[in-house]
Amino acid sequence: MPDVSVLSPRALNRALLERQMLLHRQELPAEETIEHLVGMQAQVPDAPYVGLWARLEGFRTDELSTLISDRQAVRASMMRATIHLVTARDFLTLRPVVQPVLERDVYGNSTYGKNRLAKLDVDAVLAAGRILLEKQPRTAAELRRWLGPRWPERDPAALAYAVRGLLPLVHVPPRGVWGHSGPVALTTAEAWLGRSVASNRGPDEAILRYLAAFGPATMADARTWSGLSRLREVFERLRARLVTFRDDSGRELYDVPGAPLPDPETPAPPRFLPEFDNALLSHADRTRVISDEHRRALFKVPMMRGVLLDGFVCGTWKKERTRGKATLLIEPFEPLATKDRDSLAKEGERLVRFVGRGAEAFEVRFAEP
Repeated sequence: MPDVSVLSPRALNRALLERQMLLHRQELPAEETIEHLVGMQAQVPDAPYVGLWARLEGFRTDELSTLISDRQAVRASMMRATIHLVTARDFLTLRPVVQPVLERDVYGNSTYGKNRLAKLDVDAVLAAGRILLEKQPRTAAELRRWLGPRWPERDPAALAYAVRGLLPLVHVPPRGVWGHSGPVALTTAEAWLGRSVASNRGPDEAILRYLAAFGPATMADARTWSGLSRLREVFERLRARLVTFRDDSGRELYDVPGAPLPDPETPAPPRFLPEFDNALLSHADRTRVISDEHRRALFKVPMMRGVLLDGFVCGTWKKERTRGKATLLIEPFEPLATKDRDSLAKEGERLVRFVGRGAEAFEVRFAEP
């Protein structure tokens, strides 16, 4: 076996922060940033705005709102069968890669899949769904109302769930546009973007991009990020194009040559991450960014907004709005030193002014651990 470097959790932490643009805010366009990150988690429509604010110098909400309104970025079911914000280019190329993940989600779903889709002509359902959604964007409730009478012996919710999961669909504005709201209305990529998704593609390029944005990482990490299975043959096929390390437990880590590996002692500024940020979700072993104990505490919080101190999750945050006043409440897991409270309060004031625009007063408060 060739000699390989062993990377400590702190070394992996600094590599992740650098590649996630969390060590230094970057002066980059939002579109380029979204592509570098291989999409951003977006179940909560405003989350990508906060995620870009945490990563980019001078980010303005209208930059991303314009990308969405102009159809250069879309929200859609992607990796892990969860809602992501991706560029239009990435949707067309990555959507076929994650098709097996979405199929597994539909057919394995205990509520809507399995027996409810057995012996059903799914292709006919998808064809009917495509016609409906290309005529005009529709919500899941509308899909149920239109599809139910066509297959009266079937559960309309299961029919709609199959259409939503198996067709390459996108969420249309105003949902996802900062300061606006609306139901989740869907249409096809062809209708919205004027182009079809790529023909069947292997995951090789997606895995290389994952490593560039989240590596060094194990195969299990890549599986956790993507939801894809059978990645061993992919990594073996890519091995000649990769460099390898080991973590302090002896697991093999893969990386793309030349990717940043900062000094583990590089200072890491405080950062506030939005709901379900991929920096916290994209590894099987997340100790590079959060301890197992704090991870359990974080998952008890419904919206999972992480606070980073010295590069690691130290608590959660939430915003409150009352009578023209915007408040950021920081809830640490453990007592904080005075200097750490001060640094978090300074960054927190920037955040509350970003998320609380229009308020007349702003405040940062700390809850007891």
